[in-house]
Amino acid sequence: MLKRLILLSLLLVGAWLHVDPAAAQNNEVLVLEISGPVTPTMGNYFSRGIAEAEARGSTAVLIKLNTPGGAVNATQEIVQIFRGAPVPVIVYVSPRGAQAASAGSIITVAAHAAGMAPETVIGAASPVGGGGEELGETISRKIIEDLKATVRNLTERRGEEAVALAEAMIEEGRAVTAKEALAAGLIDAVANDVDDLLRQLDGLTVVIDDQPLVLETADAVQRPLPLSFIEQLLNLLVNPIIIGILLTIGVQAILIELSSPGGWVAGLIGVLALVIALYGLGQLPVNWLGLGLIIVAFVLFVMEVTSGAQGALAITGTVVLIAGLLVLFNSPGSPDFVRLSIPAAIGIGVTTAAFFTFIVRMALRAQTLQPKTGTEGLVGRTGEVRTALAAREGAAVYKGMALVAGELWRAEAKTPIQVGQTVIVKAVDGFTLHVEEQGE
Repeated sequence: MLKRLILLSLLLVGAWLHVDPAAAQNNEVLVLEISGPVTPTMGNYFSRGIAEAEARGSTAVLIKLNTPGGAVNATQEIVQIFRGAPVPVIVYVSPRGAQAASAGSIITVAAHAAGMAPETVIGAASPVGGGGEELGETISRKIIEDLKATVRNLTERRGEEAVALAEAMIEEGRAVTAKEALAAGLIDAVANDVDDLLRQLDGLTVVIDDQPLVLETADAVQRPLPLSFIEQLLNLLVNPIIIGILLTIGVQAILIELSSPGGWVAGLIGVLALVIALYGLGQLPVNWLGLGLIIVAFVLFVMEVTSGAQGALAITGTVVLIAGLLVLFNSPGSPDFVRLSIPAAIGIGVTTAAFFTFIVRMALRAQTLQPKTGTEGLVGRTGEVRTALAAREGAAVYKGMALVAGELWRAEAKTPIQVGQTVIVKAVDGFTLHVEEQGE
């Protein structure tokens, strides 16, 4: 009897020590939220969220997504992050009126489960060139076929209708509503909010590392994971208005440094602004010809100040600057999220032209001003004779002492000057002032 009790105790202890991984899960869903173009920053955010969910033993990662699309390379990296995730990834296109357009549609179907809010849109995933232009027939066909193969892999488990719809999004640029996507089996639910989505997905079977897993999300606690400060900053830098402002600040700061060398503040600001702006441009499909036009505009501003063209070059430079901003962001075929509005381009162009012309004019004027410090700064100052400037034996000039700028100086003049007379400094030779009687 004693042996049986000992054996039973050992079995109970062993069962207690052997913890089932599913039972060890933390019954929470990590909620990420992002809005804007698809960039490497978005991929880093998703990767960080998945890593934290794994470390915490979270039930799933839920991503609230609203994107107009973005770069193919960044999209493919996100697809790899999702498919290699050790925890279920759920994408929820929200809020109402949001979209998972272009690259966003591929990201949505790459998740283990997907939902959309009412009145949202998914699709229109036809590829365009790096400058927003239409691709050539050969390269276009290669990219389209590659993307179609990708979405076939991602939607195969959802049935033939879902596969056909996903391919049409890429081949024909087709976009559908949330209800249409659900009817085709492209997504798993149309939900009013996150709570509704988690209730609908409860009991859904997904595949993680080739193993089926049943989602238990109905009663899961939602834990938000916001963007970090750096991620927010990098995400902000894909805004065309911000990039346009940084470009103009960077170029004009460097030109100011070149026109008035000797300092370092303007040059440092210019380099930092340009580096940050170029990072943002690298994340967007832009036309680099616009950057050349912006540089030409600033050259015209400098020529205006140095040549005295009475405003003609400044006006031309302003027009070229506005055109450069529009060409940079608004080339034919550029996605809507890249485009810079005409009022914004005019505002940036006119403000930059006025400020830059004013600063350069002041800098050049400062170089021609009379020095205000040191002995050179005494030239043109007035003073009072304290010791009469009189002829000395064997001297060709009249010498004495004068009070100038609160100090007594040796003074010389070509004519005699009596004590108390006011004199003006004409030159400085060491510690001797060459003066004339004021009014002479």
